[in-house]
Amino acid sequence: TLHRMMSLPALTPLEHAAFVAAGLLTYIVITRVRRQRRHPYAALAWVMGIAAFPYLGLPLFLIFGTRKVVRPATQRQPLPAGPWAALAPDWATRLLAALGAAGARPQAAVRFQAEGEQALQAVQAVIGSARHTLDICTYVLGDDEVGALIAAALADRARAGVRVRLLVDSIGSLKSAHSHDELLKRAGVHTRLFMPALGSPGRGRVNLRNHRKLLIADGARVWSGGRNLANEYFIGRVGEPPWLDLSFTAEGALAAQAQALFDGDWRIARGARQALPLGYAERLARLDAELDADTPCHADTLPAELLPADVALAQWVPSGPDFHEDILHALLVSAAFHAEQRLLLATPYFVPDEGLQEALVLAAKRGLQITLLLPKQSNHRLADWARGRAVRELVEAGVNVRLLPAMLHAKAVVVDDVLALCGSANLDSRSLFINYEAMAAFYGRAQIDWLADWITRTAADGEPASSKPPSWLRDIGEGIVATVAFQL
Repeated sequence: TLHRMMSLPALTPLEHAAFVAAGLLTYIVITRVRRQRRHPYAALAWVMGIAAFPYLGLPLFLIFGTRKVVRPATQRQPLPAGPWAALAPDWATRLLAALGAAGARPQAAVRFQAEGEQALQAVQAVIGSARHTLDICTYVLGDDEVGALIAAALADRARAGVRVRLLVDSIGSLKSAHSHDELLKRAGVHTRLFMPALGSPGRGRVNLRNHRKLLIADGARVWSGGRNLANEYFIGRVGEPPWLDLSFTAEGALAAQAQALFDGDWRIARGARQALPLGYAERLARLDAELDADTPCHADTLPAELLPADVALAQWVPSGPDFHEDILHALLVSAAFHAEQRLLLATPYFVPDEGLQEALVLAAKRGLQITLLLPKQSNHRLADWARGRAVRELVEAGVNVRLLPAMLHAKAVVVDDVLALCGSANLDSRSLFINYEAMAAFYGRAQIDWLADWITRTAADGEPASSKPPSWLRDIGEGIVATVAFQL
């Protein structure tokens, strides 16, 4: 009797086949009708999972499978104009404008930080400078000394009358997201978790993570880069040095563009299905106009002798479920085909899709000097396994892949002497197709030279990667991991 009470209802073969067909139809509707392009490995894994295990595969797809949220159609942006417009390569500015990225503009100041202590001082300076608003978006807020230091600084600003909003990714800060709640809430800091794992499974958003790192003061100053707000990114864990990472501060239009991104993320974290009702272009125009009234950062206010070499021309290259296009991926593939001399890349995790991998291989074969900087062993061992085949193929094609003995967490790209990227996105399929990410594109010679010099100097400490075939057991393991690489 107990066995009959606990047994599941039996389905006929026809009913089972109908359920499988319904599951596959659901996959087709969500991915094709809504035009959610995905990696071939991802598509194959979902189709096989739904077909083989429909009663588990379909619910998992509905929870984790959505790659894009409801978002406005792409709005073409105006091309840069003015005496400084020639600083940016035409192929890049035209592509980004067509994909909806806000245009490049001169910044009042840009400063990079390679050392952790220097970066922590920059964070404290931006927080301390806020007089009206302070907005923070981070993937990790640590339950450690750095997390406590920053939480105390945010609480201090809130008590001083500044409107402080803190947006933390619920998965990235799973262990520490509530560590500072009592202090922050008592001081009046507004906090939100981005897409809690148990908060929106029915909307298929659990797999969409906010990986952006933005700290914006008064909509006029921004700190960003690859660093999360925890010990390992600034001072190191007990007995360990800090990770190799990059961050920067900027004053001017980058801050206004970052403010527009944050406002959309804040709204989505509240449960909205899309960013602000205004389109991205309208939000940027409104914020840009407000910035113009207070901050002299445009070409018509700059002395002619500063043009073109001394102008810090920059723009955000955002990417994620809140945009129709995979903007960053498109820029990277285009850069591989347009670069004429060199391509320098630094990333902690390298799990590219076939399109980016093929573009890099072809660029190397046509003689482009490519340097790819990776940690010999990252903090995610599965990601290290997943990169094996791609790395060996690049080495065979002539790419100088350097493996560092230290943990590298910096994300940077340099294309010839015309473009450099620095921000939150890794060169993997999760960052390029699933996560909310933001990279700043720099066109000023000083910023390009700084990032190129850092990558070149850091690469000298690494050992060259090998193209030697792995053992059969390793090869099988890499193949298995590659089938889920889009989730790493």
